[in-house]
Amino acid sequence: MAEMKFGFYPTHPGEVLKDEIEYRNISQRKLATEIGMSPTALNEILNARRPITTTTAYLFEAALGVPAESLLRLQLKYDMQKAKSDKKLLDRLSEIRRIAAML
Repeated sequence: MAEMKFGFYPTHPGEVLKDEIEYRNISQRKLATEIGMSPTALNEILNARRPITTTTAYLFEAALGVPAESLLRLQLKYDMQKAKSDKKLLDRLSEIRRIAAML
């Protein structure tokens, strides 16, 4: 099976949400208050320093109409692409494959 590649760099779902709230001219503080999240936590999501969880995806879906499933798929792709650039993990996987081949 061909290896699936995504864009030049991974897209964190926070980038999509950040664009959406800027387009709607909603302040981060107001959105955070409306969905019951701390402004700091929201800012960390929007700036790709915190992942989207199932719960937060549903909160954003309710507030902004952005499908939770789409946000979660973006998060999964982001996490997988980041993992593929982790040399330590790649070395570990290579070693596991080498050992597994001898079983």
